[in-house]
Amino acid sequence: MFEGFATEQVETDGASIFVRHAGSGPPVLLLHGHPRTSATWHRVAPRLVDAGFSVVCPDLRGYGRSRGPAADPEHTAHSKRAVAGDMLAVMRHLGHERFCLAGHDRGSYVALRLALDHPQAVERLALIDCVPISEHLRRTDARFATEWWHWFFFAQPEIPERVINADPVAWYGRNVDPAAMGADNHAELMDAVARPEVVRAMLEDYRAGLTVDRAHEEADRAAGRRVIAPLRVLWSLRDDIEDLYGDPLVIWREWADDVDGFGIDSGHHVAEENPADLARALAGHFRPEDAPAASALNE
Repeated sequence: MFEGFATEQVETDGASIFVRHAGSGPPVLLLHGHPRTSATWHRVAPRLVDAGFSVVCPDLRGYGRSRGPAADPEHTAHSKRAVAGDMLAVMRHLGHERFCLAGHDRGSYVALRLALDHPQAVERLALIDCVPISEHLRRTDARFATEWWHWFFFAQPEIPERVINADPVAWYGRNVDPAAMGADNHAELMDAVARPEVVRAMLEDYRAGLTVDRAHEEADRAAGRRVIAPLRVLWSLRDDIEDLYGDPLVIWREWADDVDGFGIDSGHHVAEENPADLARALAGHFRPEDAPAASALNE
């Protein structure tokens, strides 16, 4: 897994971020979702390296092998703004002042925050399986609360830690196929979730989402701040974004001026389930002048 990639620990303001990186050419930052680590990109990142990109895959603050500060009552230590600051520091440490950026699931909220807070750093943006947190909450009804119940369970104080840490491998291992994930990717995930401090940080991610992150997004909308980088929105056709909201591009056009996107034949963990199509979609967006070459990425 990640043959030819270097690994290092990058110290940021209040965190220590584990990162994998390789390649040369235009820099690309890939941000994973919950409860995954950077290992979720193990089938996509090498394809992008082969396509001529310099690829950076960090573990988000508190996830995997990254470490952050203790939780605080306002959840600011695990806000998307704080985590976006980590990611910017990682890229600057590696010599990348401006870069392309993709985020999946919880990583997409970090990517959105990075693009809004630091527009000068983000050349092109791709967001996968998401709409903004505030848009989810604005549309919350009984169906959303039932299907996305974990958002509200994870936000409870202390209770989810007690439940999950009683048997974290069972909690995070249900409905997970190690062969589909890749054995090393699966082993890294199971090692991470067995550590109570990782579980706590991941829950703080969700607690921040319903509080400080929502407030930041609503402040952006009130101030008229929008994503200025060209945005590609991708979604898994066997996930539920379209079922919940119809065409997600309609929502995203309220947040960005230059938007395109389409669905990919996959379940939720698209980087593991359909890496070839995802890599083509990312490469074609990040280097549009070479889109025909991107379409020929090896299966």
